[in-house]
Amino acid sequence: MILTVTLNTALDVTYRVPRLLAHASHRVTEVTERPGGKGLNVARVLAAIGHEVTATGFAGGPTGHLVRDRLAASSPGVRDELVPCSGTTRRTLAVVDEASGDTTQFNEPGPLITATEWSGFLARYEALLTGGARAVALCGSLPPGVPVGAYATLVRAARTAGVPVLLDTSGEALRRGVAARPDVIKPNAAELAELTGSRDPLPATQGARRRGAHAVVTSLGPAGLLAATARGTWRAAPPRPLTGNPTGAGDSAVAGLLSALTEGLDWPDRLTRAVALSAATVTSPVAGEFDPRTYEEVRGSVKVTEG
Repeated sequence: MILTVTLNTALDVTYRVPRLLAHASHRVTEVTERPGGKGLNVARVLAAIGHEVTATGFAGGPTGHLVRDRLAASSPGVRDELVPCSGTTRRTLAVVDEASGDTTQFNEPGPLITATEWSGFLARYEALLTGGARAVALCGSLPPGVPVGAYATLVRAARTAGVPVLLDTSGEALRRGVAARPDVIKPNAAELAELTGSRDPLPATQGARRRGAHAVVTSLGPAGLLAATARGTWRAAPPRPLTGNPTGAGDSAVAGLLSALTEGLDWPDRLTRAVALSAATVTSPVAGEFDPRTYEEVRGSVKVTEG
């Protein structure tokens, strides 16, 4: 199975409005609620493409109950190993402007995690690693109370267990996590620039590898992905720009990378799947899901170039 970790789970709420205007009241035309947080998005996509997946992290309070209920209802293929916490799971709000296709996002900080809760999670995580995990994704922000070096701890535990680990976070959590030498990191261009100090993605990916990551896959938005690995450097791009809601597109790319890794595919094929799933998520009306028709269409047309 593939293990996903979402320390800061969320209930993703999406509003659709005809047009988003500052200082104005809006009539919402559609509301959807989905279990969210980057790792849960990854887990749902993995299950949808046929992989056995287990999701862990924290869930607490009334919102945490909703997250677990929605996860069971929408993704029965995802095994729920979320750890209870005393605080209340956060919500995120995405407002989709139907006129422009743009999305405005609001993210709450998350619950306060106690030292005892963090220790309990570590024990659960280590048991899952040794209980059949073939790969692990560590995704998203850290809730209050979790040590800033938490991802470094989780990366080291995965490496000790011999489980390939992908890290997808930002800021100080990414900087410390990279030093623990994860197999893959997947920042976007802004996160990579913050990590390395370079705004040119190609030298920045190499800089991130020097900091400890074995491979770096950078999201370039509509331009696709740039990967720097020990076996070479590749760019992978969709055949055309796609408009819609980009929320969760990077998480779908993570699902593509991890699923292809566990299937033994080479880097060009991993990137092709990741780009196709990411593009198909942009065209999906709901955050954290993908459009199967777009996925099949794009997958056969992704352009991968080496160097």
